[in-house]
Amino acid sequence: MLVHNTDSLLCKLGDKGRNEIDDFLKKVNEDMPGIMELELEGFYKRGVFITKKRYAMVTEDGKMEVKGLEFVRRDWAALAKRTQEEVLRAVLEEGSPEEAAEVVRSVTKDVQQGKAELEDLIIHTQLKKPIEEYKTEGPHVAAARRLKEAGKEVEPGMTISYIVEVGSGNVGDRAIPASEFEERDYDADYYIEHQILPAVLRVMEVLGYTEEELRYEETKQTRLGTFGND
Repeated sequence: MLVHNTDSLLCKLGDKGRNEIDDFLKKVNEDMPGIMELELEGFYKRGVFITKKRYAMVTEDGKMEVKGLEFVRRDWAALAKRTQEEVLRAVLEEGSPEEAAEVVRSVTKDVQQGKAELEDLIIHTQLKKPIEEYKTEGPHVAAARRLKEAGKEVEPGMTISYIVEVGSGNVGDRAIPASEFEERDYDADYYIEHQILPAVLRVMEVLGYTEEELRYEETKQTRLGTFGND
């Protein structure tokens, strides 16, 4: 199996030994023009490839390398990031898509039943310009406006932290600054539909799972067997 990017190439080792890989590199580099050189970055136990720019791999010593997936971003709730990381570890380290699916079902169940910790639901987004200059008011802008109306100092460059409250209206109407969220209830459906499931679906769809199969209330079926090295 070959997977290539603009500046990289991934090959399935198969029955080849490391000495053979070294010989291959040496031979290729002898024919490379100028100062160009093909370097070996490492050997990986497993990998999941969503697109050329979005993938995750785990090294033989358990180090996970992730490109283009959500848990490396700041503007997702910690719960969404952690769930995706646990899903990736179940797939890459344990070789078990079904274990990964159970992780998602367990998390969505806890969120739906109101058991999620508020600190895990905080979304952090940077305010890049003055509130008045935004033509459309996203959730973080709405939360920033609430802070300003409460007498707090709000300025470009600061990070706005908010939690989405349950209720009617758009998300901005329910984006409450984290510091003011006490005695309120979070919107479980929002966090499941717009944070947790989107963060894991890119990975789980590649493995044959649908969104419905990852919801805790749905009938659970094993879609795949052990996800091994082959």
